[in-house]
Order: sequence, then C-alpha cells, then structure tokens
Amino acid sequence: MKINAKMATPIEEKLDQNLRIRTGMVTVSDGKSKPESVRIHLTMELLILQKYEVCTPTNSVNSNPPSESKERMVQITRQRVGGLGLSIKGGAEHKLPILISRIYKDQAADVSGKLFVGDAIIKVNGEYITACPHDEAVNILRNAGDIVVLTVKHYKAATPFLQKQLSKETPTDSDNDTTCAELKADEGFQAASASISSDTLSRSTSRPISLCSEPERKWVDAVTVPLMMAYVTRYIYGTDKLRSNAFEVRAMNGTSSGIIHCDDLAILSQWLKIITDNIFGLTHLQMKLFNRNFAVGERIEYMGWVNEGLISSTITWQSYKPRFLILKGTEVMLFESPPMNVAAISKALLTYKVYQTMFRIVKESETVDSRQHCYLLQCAGHEPRYLSVETRQELLRIENSWNTAIVTSVIKLGRKTFTVSHHGKSGALTLDWQNGFSLIEGADSHVSWHYKFSQLRGSSDDGKSKLKLHFQDHETRAIETKELECSTLQSLLFCMHAFLTAKVASVDPAFLSSIQQAT
Repeated sequence: MKINAKMATPIEEKLDQNLRIRTGMVTVSDGKSKPESVRIHLTMELLILQKYEVCTPTNSVNSNPPSESKERMVQITRQRVGGLGLSIKGGAEHKLPILISRIYKDQAADVSGKLFVGDAIIKVNGEYITACPHDEAVNILRNAGDIVVLTVKHYKAATPFLQKQLSKETPTDSDNDTTCAELKADEGFQAASASISSDTLSRSTSRPISLCSEPERKWVDAVTVPLMMAYVTRYIYGTDKLRSNAFEVRAMNGTSSGIIHCDDLAILSQWLKIITDNIFGLTHLQMKLFNRNFAVGERIEYMGWVNEGLISSTITWQSYKPRFLILKGTEVMLFESPPMNVAAISKALLTYKVYQTMFRIVKESETVDSRQHCYLLQCAGHEPRYLSVETRQELLRIENSWNTAIVTSVIKLGRKTFTVSHHGKSGALTLDWQNGFSLIEGADSHVSWHYKFSQLRGSSDDGKSKLKLHFQDHETRAIETKELECSTLQSLLFCMHAFLTAKVASVDPAFLSSIQQAT
C-alpha cells in the first residue's frame, strides 16, 4: 500500500485512561488508484489507519463472520442494563441448536465484536447446552454470572433466515413464534419445520434494532501495525533512496503501514518523533523483561532495528536488508528478525565478542552511497559489516550503548593474553584490566617490562603483524618504544582499544555517568 498523505489538520492529542492517543488526517493510495482520505490513530502500542465508511446498522458490529468449521471461545461482560445484549432461537424440543438471532447495538455482545447472528451456542462457561430446551438455555444464560464465556460455532446458512425474521419483527412481537422451515432446509436439519420462540437475554427490557435504520458513518480500522519492536524508515525498501517527506512503519510480523507522505515537514518530523519514541519505549520495556533472566554482566544494553549494506555479485550497487541488533553482556548479535523469547536470543545470525570488535561511525565523506547515519562493525578475522540507522539520535544511542558494553565486557574478561615476538624472542603480551600492559618472556615466565594503561602515548602498526607501542616513563618522562610482532595483530589492536576505552570510562565518572544516563 502506498500512502500519499496531506495533513488536513494538526496532530490531535487526547488522554484515554492514562494512554496518550494521537490522530491526524492523511490520504492513502496503493500507487495505482485515486488517493482516499484516512485517519492515523496512534496509541502507545498500535499505529492504526482508519477509513471513514458508511455502515448500515445490523444486529452485529462485524459483518464478516468467521469460518463455520471452527469453534470459538468468546468472553463477554454482562451489563447492568441490557444484560448480555442478545436474543436466541431454537432448542432441543425443536431439534435445533441454540442460535443467536439478534445482537443489540452497544450492548455486551455487540461491544465484544466477536459474536454474530447465526452463531450456535455450544457451551456456557464450559458446560454443554446443546441438549437443552429453549427455556432452559435462557435460564442458564441469565444465571451465568457477570463474566460469561461462550463456546460458539457459526452456521452461515442460518444467518439470512434469522436476519429475514428479524426484519419482519417489531419491538412488540419479538416474543412471537415464527416458522423456521427454510432454516431447517438450508442446514439439513431432519425436522421439516418447527416453531421457535425468542427471548431477549436481559435483566431489563432490551431495545431491538430495526434493519431499516438510517445508515451510519464511522471510522473503520483498515491497517493495524503493532509497534512492539517495529521500525520506521524513510528509505525506499532495500535502497539508499530517501523518500521526500514520507515514511513507512514496518511491524515485527511483516505488516506495513504503507508509505505515509506529509507535505508539511514539521508535521512529518512530529509523526516520526512520536512513533519512534513509542517504539523505543516498548522495545526498552521488552529489553527490561528479558533482562530479568540474566545476571548483571550478561544483560542487554541495547536492541533495535538497523539496516545492513550488502554487496552482491549480481548487482553493481549496495542494497540494504533490515537486521535486528542486540548488545548483550560481552557480545554483539545480529538477527534477521527480533527474538520472541529468551531462548531465541541464542539463535543469532552472527555473534561477535564486543572486546574483539571495532565500532566506528562512518564520516559523511566516507559513506559509500546516499545512506546517512552509518557505522562499521568489524570483528577480527571477519569482513566489516556496514550498517545504518534512520536518525542521528539512534546512532548516538547505539554508540553510548556500545561504550557501556565495552566496559561490561572488559571488566568481565579481566585480562587477555596474546602470543608475540619481542626482539626475536617468543613472549606473551597481557592486557590486564587492573595492571595494564606486561610482557612475559622465557621459560621462567620472566616479566620483561610492565606499563600502566595511562603510560601509553601512542601506537603504530604496519597492518600485517608489526606493532610499536610508545610508553612514557613516570620518572624520566622519556618515551620508550616497544616493538612487537603478532600473527593476530588485528585481534590484539581491537582488544587493546576495548581495554583503553573501558579504562577511560572507569577513571572519568562524568563519562561513565553520561553513558549510563544515555542507555
């Protein structure tokens, strides 16, 4: 669905039982037909596109009854005035099921939206009533309590007959007997004909609805997009092409809002902020629920949608695919779709250790195409992953969460040792969270030198195996250079960067506090 939207009015806001709701007018098109006016109805959990339709009042709020083959359980709450808000026909004495023959507007059955004329009531609160006479069924329903669970099954062929009989009735003849031979013939019931009495299941008089009432106009839901772990994009799907004054909301279940276009940039920005804030709030809530299952060092710091740039041998440009990113404990994970439960978190498309992975925001001058807000994730020994998000705010949120994850992973790791060569001799370079750099050589594990992280003044490498570390002596203030060779140079560099980042955070309370507040 393609939506070319023009905001007819500013975004309206109201509070409904402490839930913030916003609405606004747009126009909708599938890209082929003439645009039609719809309304965006936004709650904390749902984005709903509604159409303004003419509705002929019937005895059911929903004109699309379910399949005949399935039994359904429907819970309704009895109203003080109007009771259950439905009437029945049939009964065992007529060799007919107990059929719902009328549903009264704005009363309990109608409000549920899940009951239909032509539904046969099989159970009431779990008890079968299929063998009950009509009057007994009425009494059971009247005494079923305030919360009533009905097990029903729809009989499509019964509906036209019941509606036909309803149209013939007047408010004073709803208790009269009628003939149901036509109903029996349609349904294949064995009795040729029988008379059926009806009873309004109310504690007081219910008012029937005439089928010839004046038509109504009301907003009808056309598209509903759940916002839990949904994402908003302004890009044409899979490309770097930014839509002009437009955006799309895609749900975790694949539902799409279509393309929502706003001529007014201020209105567009407002919708984007409101919707993304709702999505972030819901996703953050889900993250907190997940974290109840994890120890402190294993908790999730961030999760949300990103887009990964992919280069294929069959195309000459870079396409993009949505991924779901999670920063959890010492790991960064990418998923094709959000995990639905704790067990699914272990089934990532790929998993890297944070302390062995470099996170780098791509400068505008370095981007490979027109995509904005891009960054690289590169794990030692793997090709870099080129990712992007929709807004600068989201990019900064990921960066802050990454720094927090770095601190968590380094503290948990404690120390990391790499096999190196120093002046032609084999040794082991250890990065220690508490003690800094140390080189151990020889069979007796002799410590050749040791420096604090704060003494490192710089480093350089040849991109292959050689590394120079420049340390400053505390006493002489002289710079001492240590030359090493390491077959896993990239892994060493990434890990060293992680330890240094974590150390900076640990000695700068303001920096650490800003990270915690941002996440």
